[in-house]
Amino acid sequence: MVTSVTSTTDTSAAAAAMKKSLGMNKDDFMKLFVAQLKYQDPLAPQDASAMLDQLSQLTLVEQSYNTNTALQNLLTSQNNSATMSSVSFIGKDVKANGNAVPFDGTSPASMQFNLSAPVDSAQIDISDSNGNIVRTISATALNQGDSAVSWDGRDNNGNLLSAGAYTFSVKGTTAGGSTVLATTYTAGRIDGVSLVDGTPLLTIGAATISLSDVISVKGV
Repeated sequence: MVTSVTSTTDTSAAAAAMKKSLGMNKDDFMKLFVAQLKYQDPLAPQDASAMLDQLSQLTLVEQSYNTNTALQNLLTSQNNSATMSSVSFIGKDVKANGNAVPFDGTSPASMQFNLSAPVDSAQIDISDSNGNIVRTISATALNQGDSAVSWDGRDNNGNLLSAGAYTFSVKGTTAGGSTVLATTYTAGRIDGVSLVDGTPLLTIGAATISLSDVISVKGV
């Protein structure tokens, strides 16, 4: 039933759009065509092939409008479905591709990353929204694979920083002095969903995460 109503509405909208664009829609053209046939001279009938060609062109235009409308409705439906799916993440702990450190102003924030090889030491730099390094944390003897370091939300001078979305980078160094690459993650508990240009984004405090970047989800 809903599909039927939507289809009728879409057809009417397409006809209105066609009339606005071309000055008439298919119904208007048919009335003109019938009137021409009705009042033509029966002894010298007009060639209707030209008008039939125009009618065919109008039909193609109308079909094009209907196709565009159907595609727009499909995209809207997909966006609504994605939004509803995003809501189910609220209250769950996720790990996603990224390097954001969501700090709520009080609780320690976890910085998760993956090392491509064991390191003798690692330097974790935390930056504010302007790209300024506000805190550097050192870690030692980290194994290859996933690691996590906690940040208390304070800068290098011991001052507690305000809540916000900070970023971090990791530089690992082996005992021989070689640099080891690290893949960083954004991790935390989802507390909301925001829509940006119709696309749903998961939020952890001031940080946002795209659904396509989510790697793992844990229920609470």
